[in-house]
Amino acid sequence: MVVVRGESFKEVPPELAVFSVTVTARDKDRQAVLTRLADRAAELRTHLDAYPDAIERRETTGVQVSPDLKRGSERITAYTASATTTVTVTDFSVLGELLLRLAQLDLASVSGPWWQLRPGSTAGAEVRRAAIADALGRAREYADAVGARIDRLVEIADEGTDSHHPMMRAMAVGLGAGGQPELEIDPQLQTVQATVVVRVTISEPTNLR
Repeated sequence: MVVVRGESFKEVPPELAVFSVTVTARDKDRQAVLTRLADRAAELRTHLDAYPDAIERRETTGVQVSPDLKRGSERITAYTASATTTVTVTDFSVLGELLLRLAQLDLASVSGPWWQLRPGSTAGAEVRRAAIADALGRAREYADAVGARIDRLVEIADEGTDSHHPMMRAMAVGLGAGGQPELEIDPQLQTVQATVVVRVTISEPTNLR
């Protein structure tokens, strides 16, 4: 029996860009804070509605309302509230424009983008096939070295795949028409790799010298 490891990796363009935007409100009056937060969340939704073809998914991933206490006591000095939305974009040509637009909202913070491949991306299948081919090629080389040939495939064990998702490659801000800022974003290539262990039997060796 011959046991070999096969490996493969490739760099592919990302398929998704994910970012989060958080709107915040703060006031001494709790009801005023909640009203202001609701207004800002609604404004955010309006801006996202303007990009229906670019945005694949948007999800509310956190809402927080908390009192601010005076140091050393339980006296409430103000209330702070925030709502976070995670947005998944497929059209990278408008990503910079969208990020700048959201960053201009009152008390809004934007984080990202984080580049991703889709679950079950064909890139993963391609590197797995290449890893198996690499392993079988090595097995044939070992068999040839002793004057044998591969007789039977016994097992293919997947040691897992790994996709490296860098956060951001580069971004540049310039001025467009009318002096409006323009954000240029370069999606970073994703490294996809796979490792497999292959066990094969070989015919009787004829060259053991």
